[in-house]
Amino acid sequence: MSDASSPPALAMAAPSNAPTLRQRLWQAALPIALVVLLLGFSAVDARVLGLANLLNVAQQTSYLALFAMAQTVVILTRGFDLSLGPTVSMVSVASAMALAAAAAAGLSPVAVLALGLAAGLGIGLAAGAFNGIVVAFLGVSPFVATLGSYNIAIGVATTISGGRPVQGVPDLFSDVLYRGSVFGVPAAIAIAILVALLLHLVLTGTVFGRSLYLVGTNPRAAAVAGLPVKRILALAYLLCSGLAALGALMMTARTGSGEPNLGGSLSLQAIAAAVVGGTSLAGGRGGVGTAVLGALFVTILSNGMNLTRIDGYVQMIVLGVIVILGVVLDRARLSGR
Repeated sequence: MSDASSPPALAMAAPSNAPTLRQRLWQAALPIALVVLLLGFSAVDARVLGLANLLNVAQQTSYLALFAMAQTVVILTRGFDLSLGPTVSMVSVASAMALAAAAAAGLSPVAVLALGLAAGLGIGLAAGAFNGIVVAFLGVSPFVATLGSYNIAIGVATTISGGRPVQGVPDLFSDVLYRGSVFGVPAAIAIAILVALLLHLVLTGTVFGRSLYLVGTNPRAAAVAGLPVKRILALAYLLCSGLAALGALMMTARTGSGEPNLGGSLSLQAIAAAVVGGTSLAGGRGGVGTAVLGALFVTILSNGMNLTRIDGYVQMIVLGVIVILGVVLDRARLSGR
């Protein structure tokens, strides 16, 4: 679908609807790997395929999928966001403080909930706007810009919380975003599905979405086509942090407190999920489907390693290897096009 007013070059930006045989084989590789992973872990521990664990995997995947989709938006433009994890921590602490203060002030439940959501999303969008301005308008590389933001966000989260969890989050917040459900579907899963559908529509059915692909594929061609490349880049980082903030709010509802260390290794996990799913670090290739599949793979891998009692430090090594392997496979895909 193409808007009549959009530049002709945008027709080249959307992903191909007619994959080659080689591309079909690459697309089938990850689902097969998922099945092999599940069967392999279940042979060691039968709980892996239990209904309770599968539901847990689905909920865990919903969080990581949001972060992987966030990274995918900027990876499409040949960037990434190393500050995603600390941003999650900063949003968690800020929203928890706002929720606790509003509840202590005796505001209505709706006002308390609205204030907490506004505080969290506002902090996240501010972080994204900062990254976008530094990368797009100041010309700083995504690595340096988001590495700097990484340290800023950690400092802010630790300072305002005193390095301790923020208590006093009202139960209503967890009742809505964690314990709640939509037509029987747990809230976290329902939100992730809704976001995935909306983001897919944005990436495939809007000028902005198709522009992200063209900017990532060929920035010069995008500029020649008349696209506002800097503004598109800035909006990509804004959207990335907005999605990360939503995920942070959902995780805060799960823990019931604002955690200054909530982000942990989420930056690496989200990049790993996006890349393993098939999003190219070279830009211009990927989407919602690749992010969700990659998130499912990383979650199943982590869940299986936890159930089989693999040491946490070993898990970090495995995750690092997965990122490197994803990049190697991405190059193999590109060279075989």
